[in-house]
Amino acid sequence: MRIQWIPIIAIIIANLGIDAALWRWLRRRGGRHCGLKCWLHAALSVAMLALVVTAISIPNRRVGNPTLVAVMWMLMAYFSVCVPRWVALLLWQLGRLRCLGRRGRGAVRAAAVAAGAALCGAMWWGALVTPHTVHVERIGFASAKLPASFDGYRVVQISDLHLGTYGTDTTAVSMFIDSVNALKPDLICFTGDLVSRQTSEAEPFRHVLSRLRARHGVMAVLGNHDYDDYRTWPTQAQKEADRKALVQLERSMGWTVLNNVTHPIGLGGDSIDVIGAENYGDPPFHTYGSLAAAHNDLGNGRFKLLLQHSPYEWRAGVAGKTPVDLTLSGHTHAMQMMLTVGHRRLSPARLRYREWGGLYTEGSQALYVNIGLGMVAMPMRIGATPEITCITLKRKH
Repeated sequence: MRIQWIPIIAIIIANLGIDAALWRWLRRRGGRHCGLKCWLHAALSVAMLALVVTAISIPNRRVGNPTLVAVMWMLMAYFSVCVPRWVALLLWQLGRLRCLGRRGRGAVRAAAVAAGAALCGAMWWGALVTPHTVHVERIGFASAKLPASFDGYRVVQISDLHLGTYGTDTTAVSMFIDSVNALKPDLICFTGDLVSRQTSEAEPFRHVLSRLRARHGVMAVLGNHDYDDYRTWPTQAQKEADRKALVQLERSMGWTVLNNVTHPIGLGGDSIDVIGAENYGDPPFHTYGSLAAAHNDLGNGRFKLLLQHSPYEWRAGVAGKTPVDLTLSGHTHAMQMMLTVGHRRLSPARLRYREWGGLYTEGSQALYVNIGLGMVAMPMRIGATPEITCITLKRKH
């Protein structure tokens, strides 16, 4: 078993420091005999520390999906206890400022306890409730290159299902599918990460995903997780075989998989190009895609819709460099944490990605980044409700 000592030691040090501070405070409050509160605190600290050490020590690149899901929930339990406690302790320290006065210090300390409780509640709401809801984002995109026959054409985008997170429970995914079909799309686009580590995660959902319906079907590309890079395989041949099995599974569901391929769609004597490029990721993610390989005649004058899992390529090689009109991406998940204030959305994902969620324009070109449906690492979405995007194409006169 390969134990990841560096993160374990860092967490142990942080925990020991904070727990020691809390222990001293409880001792001062309780006098010489610490009492029940002190021992409950100690028991909780030891239990949480044992939990996170166990979770990080499991060789997750080798274990089966049920064990991986268990590790995700262990991490969820740990952080939902420790992080709110850390936040409450930090705010509590402000209550020691003498300038606040006795009442002011009491108010600050009450607010610290309330903030910790609210954060814990928000995390568990994000784990138990939010992943089983869905938000439909409706936008329009106008282009002078769009043929008249496609004016009002409805494209529905979904992304990042990460089916392994759900185990074999198809309830949430079935609800997503019903929500997509209710939009009566002309075309459904899936922008990658069907699974987290291997094809077997998708098997329980084959029948459910086969229910997707659109006039011109479902078109899909692979995401960084779909290449089986997140588990250790006995041989490279087995890894390649599993990736090919995933593509075959998607095709068996009636999906058209666009691996560096262009698929023209005809309507009323007009046509547009749907381009599917394999994943083009910023480091440390691997690059498999090539827009040039996916479309050998970018200057043909037709309206072009590009499916590319990572939004990184739009800035790196599409906007201002090619005649691609609209790019659809996913990948970021908004880091599964988002705060919406009016029409503005805030997320820590903006620290990592310039384009992380929503619509971005550059001249006549646009990128839409869908924040996804599923989860990785932590089975939790705080404010980042699973998203289905309905894009209505409009002809600009």
